Amino acid sequence: MTDGRIVHIGCYTPASSGGRGEGIVAARRDPDSGQLELLGVVAVTPSPSFLIRHPTLPVLYATNEVREGRISAWQVGDEGTLTALGEASTGGADPCHAAVIPGEPYLIAANYTGGSLAVHPLDAASGAVRERTELIGHQGRGVDPERQEGPHPHMISPDPAGGSLLAVDLGTDSVYRYRLDAAAGRLVPDGSRAWHRSGAGPRHLARHPDGKRCYVVGELDATVTACELDQDGTLRELGCVPSTTHSGHVQPSEIAVRADGRFLYVANRGPDTIAVFALEDAVPRYVGEVSTGGRWPRHFAIVGEHLYVANERSHTVGIFRLDPENGLPISLGDPVNTPSPTCVVPQ
Repeated sequence: MTDGRIVHIGCYTPASSGGRGEGIVAARRDPDSGQLELLGVVAVTPSPSFLIRHPTLPVLYATNEVREGRISAWQVGDEGTLTALGEASTGGADPCHAAVIPGEPYLIAANYTGGSLAVHPLDAASGAVRERTELIGHQGRGVDPERQEGPHPHMISPDPAGGSLLAVDLGTDSVYRYRLDAAAGRLVPDGSRAWHRSGAGPRHLARHPDGKRCYVVGELDATVTACELDQDGTLRELGCVPSTTHSGHVQPSEIAVRADGRFLYVANRGPDTIAVFALEDAVPRYVGEVSTGGRWPRHFAIVGEHLYVANERSHTVGIFRLDPENGLPISLGDPVNTPSPTCVVPQ
């Protein structure tokens, strides 16, 4: 792995998602100033809405969020260039998230509209993605007739320590628990669902570096729920707080814990802010929030002392420095213009 001097940006494209992008854009990052220098489009591919890097190989994966969903893979070269390693069908519509299982040559993709999880082997030498070995569907619905008419997996969160994998499902208001049977290439349900709250619409979760706590962001009820991972694998609620102090229409998106474990960050679409919470107690304490400098922050990435926000609808990536004392983002000037950015991933 490198020090994050190259950043890749996934962008929604016109044909599949109504975006303005062409695929994946590369940028050179100055680790001192935090500024980004755009290097141009490095992969033309339909709506790469989420990007993830292989933990040990110079390989980048993208979820192509289209009706016939797929995972695409590229070898990463100098200056962020991408050489195609192939693609594979996820077996479901609109995959929006994926994760590589630590210590295992497998990638799991979440088919949002398809309501399913796809298991894909990875070539041990090259990192290339292979045809899926399993497609496991979720069942049920939630209370919102428009957003929760069926299951909508939105995130895969593997345990860095090798424990249960958590699958966050917005459509069924649940976080499900699985273990990977690596020999068979299958996901095995690990007991009942780990967490459920009616109407929450959980989108993503962030794990604390202590390995015990995690935080679930509810897209539909605009909340952050602090949980502790019990020995039986369930998520025991410690408390719940609003994701923002703003009223009106709010759809929180990304959530992340800073590497030192002191602060939690949440992107709020609608008010278009990044909210900051201190984590010295069991329940997150609201510190403050700042404007992202754009519209509809779909994703952000923390790289060292800097934070980068993909403002999808203003077609910009905002650049911030994180205050070391209170954790608040401080704008570093004008954002970078990028069409329909959906995800920012450092190399």
